[in-house]
Amino acid sequence: MACLVSRSGREFQRYNNMGGRQVVGCIPYRYREDNDGNTSHELEVLVVSSQKGQGFMFPKGGWELDESVEEAACRESLEEAGVLGTIERELGQWNFISKRYGIYYEGHMFPMLVKEQLDMWPEKNLRKRIWMTVDEAREVCQHWWMKEALDILVQRIISSQQRKNDMTLMANS
Repeated sequence: MACLVSRSGREFQRYNNMGGRQVVGCIPYRYREDNDGNTSHELEVLVVSSQKGQGFMFPKGGWELDESVEEAACRESLEEAGVLGTIERELGQWNFISKRYGIYYEGHMFPMLVKEQLDMWPEKNLRKRIWMTVDEAREVCQHWWMKEALDILVQRIISSQQRKNDMTLMANS
């Protein structure tokens, strides 16, 4: 059973050596299913609204002292988007300026292959979640660094699919 309360407060937040808050984000994704339940190669990603309802982004939040960076990515996806899944290899690390505080933050992004979408989750009443295509997500996402992470994920998946196709061709020759 998933915890239905979000962590709050900054007393356990991690900060880098420049004083910037360390945040972790996640790109929840899945492959679209057709009407018969067959999985396609078309990628869908899950975006969430900001708490103030001003635009969309991928789930993200503070990395806390008592968790690994992967655990933080998983927790943020659960709290903000209500999804569980497999956290994959980090997409990268970005430095960006906080709109609220005007200082540099350090952001880490991970992909999550979604295995389960919950009906109830901690921030259900604070955020909307919407599955959309990569192009739609790139259009609505309000953070440049998250868009870069999305591009890296897409390239990684395309490369992986190409390697599988190449192996199949070699095996059949």
